[in-house]
Amino acid sequence: MAVAPPLLALQNATLTFGGRPTFQEASVAVARGERICLVGRNGSGKSTLLKCLAGLIELDAGERFIQPGAHVAYMPQEPVFEPTMTIAEHVAEGLPGHEQDGATRYKVEAILAEVGLDPDRKLVDLSGGEGRRVSLARVFVAEPDVVLLDEPTNHLDIPAIEWLEARLVDYRGAILMISHDRAFLNRLSRRVLWLDRGRLRSLDKGFAAFDEWSEGVLAAEAAEEVRLDKKLASETIWLRQGISARRTRNMGRLRALMDLRQEKAERVGIRQAKIGTAAVTESGGQLVVEAKHIAKSFEQVPPDGGSETKLIAKDFSTKVVRGDRIGIIGANGAGKSTLLKILTGDLAPDAGKIRFGVNLVPAYFDQHRSRLDGEASVRDNLTEGRGDQVFVRGQPRHVNSYMRDFLFEDRQALTPAKALSGGERNRLLLAKVLAQTSNLLVLDEPTNDLDMDTLDLLEEVLADYDGTLFLVSHDRDFLDRLVTSVIAVEGDGEVEEYVGGYSDYLRQRPTKTEPAKAEQAKAAPKATPAPAKAEKPKAARLGFKEQHDLQRLPGVIEALGQEQTALQKALADPQLYARDRAAFERATARLDALQAELAEAEDRWLELEMKKAELG
Repeated sequence: MAVAPPLLALQNATLTFGGRPTFQEASVAVARGERICLVGRNGSGKSTLLKCLAGLIELDAGERFIQPGAHVAYMPQEPVFEPTMTIAEHVAEGLPGHEQDGATRYKVEAILAEVGLDPDRKLVDLSGGEGRRVSLARVFVAEPDVVLLDEPTNHLDIPAIEWLEARLVDYRGAILMISHDRAFLNRLSRRVLWLDRGRLRSLDKGFAAFDEWSEGVLAAEAAEEVRLDKKLASETIWLRQGISARRTRNMGRLRALMDLRQEKAERVGIRQAKIGTAAVTESGGQLVVEAKHIAKSFEQVPPDGGSETKLIAKDFSTKVVRGDRIGIIGANGAGKSTLLKILTGDLAPDAGKIRFGVNLVPAYFDQHRSRLDGEASVRDNLTEGRGDQVFVRGQPRHVNSYMRDFLFEDRQALTPAKALSGGERNRLLLAKVLAQTSNLLVLDEPTNDLDMDTLDLLEEVLADYDGTLFLVSHDRDFLDRLVTSVIAVEGDGEVEEYVGGYSDYLRQRPTKTEPAKAEQAKAAPKATPAPAKAEKPKAARLGFKEQHDLQRLPGVIEALGQEQTALQKALADPQLYARDRAAFERATARLDALQAELAEAEDRWLELEMKKAELG
């Protein structure tokens, strides 16, 4: 089979910043029709590599190739807008050698109608989601041969993400994207580029295969280091162990989440699409908030003048108890933040009753990072300028040790916060917020700009949090892994709660009528609907073998985990290879096989637990 010639390529590319190589001898070729994702830690140089491909940064060594006549469009992670320009003028600049003729106006207006934006609006006071849609319109207006997208789903609501997915699925050109959205990458990617410690590796499979592949790469590196009897650098030790630990699915946490969802279902009635307000007997401190028949609306001024009433909620009830993890979803502008303020006591409803528990101690994550001091160092932001100790939920820790928990290197302690990447600033704010003593966490879009490793870390921390969580997020995979129920702000006052994660919400929500769909489409980009999947007939109950597996697998997983721990401890002995090479090789081979067995057992157990919960 002939290989398509590249439209865009880097050959043996090297770039150095601040005396340290961002990447060395990196080669990548992008051919027509390819779907490539670029992954790596925040600060590893992904955005820089994308800018080199776009021709915005000159290489120290190596070559950049672009096929003559090929058009490459680049969308930055943090675009800069000229506030005096209109949206249409900004988007028109995405056309090669654009002129304000009739054809240009038609193309610009067509793409802006697709993303639901007013062409004559000025580029001032755009929300994060609106700015992202403007940037996407500028990229797509000329139908380029190659699109380079840096975190395209940041700040987008779920309808806009689904629109973008549908557009990219049908796109004929090549796509190279950086994203932290696992669901987005799983659907779109066919090849993975991994930028890790200055080295660019390639996997000729989609992102769904990345975790297992990268684990194997790291394990092989560690084994090679032991074989050569070399001591790993301290940075590599904590990095490798941290990634491995967080990517290894934890059966205990999965079981705990399933138990919490079952408990929530018993309180509200899982078979009802609209959640009820069943009474719960509580001892002191169990209740967080109880809302009964609340309503909220406010007056707003539309772009064409006059005034109109925006209805957020018209008859919403819920009861949140300690330990619940509530995800809040909805289109941008639907009223998620307003509802969150009502449920946390920052805003009163127009009607209905709301009751709060006693002794609530909240901690807030603000997506605009207003609690960070840009001029202060990473260390001083965490310690508030008080030496080298940070109090983490009341317990003192050395600041460098705590920084490593959030994937910062010791050398970054004195780096000003303003010099960090967007993902690193988010990570710093998370470290600051999660150090606080609290029993209620309120997180507003915490996943923006975060890399996969930090998302795994955040999931781990939140899974172990024994307080209550309110989470506003558009990350569907993150919601699936974490929350016990989803509150969907659907617009026009419709607010419903569904037990489970985002996938459970999709399964449980009622089918909307065509007029309702048309009305909802006014506030969101026009997404091409995915073809409906035929549902498999449900079994009435678990089969005998399934019940047997469900009972025996916890013991199997525990035994495999204990064996894994023992093997890892044995292989940590740097003298093992020199002392008994055969034993070292047997242990290495068994550990590789054991990891596959453990993953298979955990996947089977989770599949059966979810099926059991679905059957009720």
